[in-house]
Amino acid sequence: MAEKLVMMLLTISPDQPHLCGTPFFQAASAAAMDVEVEIFFASAATRLLAKGAAETIYPSENRQKSVYGFMKDAADLGVKFFACGGALDAYAIKPDSLIPECAGIAGGAAYISRVMDDEWRSISY
Repeated sequence: MAEKLVMMLLTISPDQPHLCGTPFFQAASAAAMDVEVEIFFASAATRLLAKGAAETIYPSENRQKSVYGFMKDAADLGVKFFACGGALDAYAIKPDSLIPECAGIAGGAAYISRVMDDEWRSISY
């Protein structure tokens, strides 16, 4: 079994909160299974890394846990979040306004290197 998982968040965004919980729940599940997990945020998904953005949206009507709550669960289990620098620029998000759980800025080459490495498996949302 592979022990490393890379995830690309490309098609989710704060504008569709009902889609935003599952990637973090699955990342937390993998991390709980001792899988090393990295999540790369691209395009509009990068907006979830801005302080306050994910705290105010909920993936379900019951509003029991915000998207940020799901993100924090994953991060607390060791999941690393990486923001796309180009997307930060496109959405005018300053690096100093990112949530503390963001491990850094990484671009396409970093993600592709994970996908091409036989030790890693990948999932895209």
